[in-house]
Amino acid sequence: MPLLRIILYPLVPLYAALVKVRNWLFDKEIFKAKRVDAKVISVGNITVGGSGKTPMVIYLTNLLKNENRKVGVLSRGYGRKSSGYLLVADNKNILTTVDQCGDEIYHTAAECKVPAAVSENRVRGAKKIIEDTGINTIVLDDAFQHRWIYRDANLLICEQKFLNKPDFLNQNLLPTGFMRENFKSIERADAIILNRKFSEKEALPKSLEKYLDNKKIFNAYYYALAFIDVKRNISHNIEEFEGQKSLVVSGIANPYSFINALKQTKVDTHNQMIFSDHKNYTLKEIQKIRKEFYTTNSHSVITTEKDAVKLSKFSKELDDIDIFYLKIQLAMDEEKDFKAFIIEKIS
Repeated sequence: MPLLRIILYPLVPLYAALVKVRNWLFDKEIFKAKRVDAKVISVGNITVGGSGKTPMVIYLTNLLKNENRKVGVLSRGYGRKSSGYLLVADNKNILTTVDQCGDEIYHTAAECKVPAAVSENRVRGAKKIIEDTGINTIVLDDAFQHRWIYRDANLLICEQKFLNKPDFLNQNLLPTGFMRENFKSIERADAIILNRKFSEKEALPKSLEKYLDNKKIFNAYYYALAFIDVKRNISHNIEEFEGQKSLVVSGIANPYSFINALKQTKVDTHNQMIFSDHKNYTLKEIQKIRKEFYTTNSHSVITTEKDAVKLSKFSKELDDIDIFYLKIQLAMDEEKDFKAFIIEKIS
């Protein structure tokens, strides 16, 4: 993969030019963002996956819900097997499957118990979910680059580990690097959320300070809550899994953080099966998991919450294997300030 990314480097200037022209057209209002009849808060990033958008969307949605806002979530629905607008959940129930809507929005709807929908066209999707559910506040998932819809607050979440690793293959534009846009695009954000996940807080490189000047900056991190039995939905204390030899199964953009979290809970993480991001598990992968589980003489399978949603469909095929997911939660160092900032933005 690194060799392929280097080979593709000549395409980076072309990609950069296209992004620059597109942003210029929006900045000059030749392309115009459209308003909808609701307050809109966007959560996005400038990299491809792994920054923590979904936990941030869940945190923000619950914050607004607790403030008695009629809040809903709108996503593109990456990796779904449908197209167009699809109502994922109303005020009471989830109305579709994870395959039809995508793992991230399904996870968010199940976690927050609020209306949710997917649509490639965010303006059309926003109008439709407002009409269908009566919400007055929309959290846009992964929409920093989707500039067609006006937002009252534009939040940019960045992974601390990525920002502190300034190398050619990482901090470069697609298709060589992992960046959708360069750091200059940070100026569009109303606030920056620096997500250290399960790591210690670190100072950012001096080279990035110029992009963060005069920006509202908040700091986020994860903490582990419990291990949840996927098939029985029973919660177990973290301490119960100390030293346990488990098979770690992951299909997320950046498994490093997940593995790091498990190490902190003192789970034995030597046995790992790492799949691609948004992995749609089939019977073939399930058979591989079964084989690896018994070959390594593991006590259980431990996975992420997003993967658990998809693996739960194979409860019958995995009926003789205990499967748990690590329940994590995002928290903010400046919780009160962040809440005040959001409330001010939507008032």
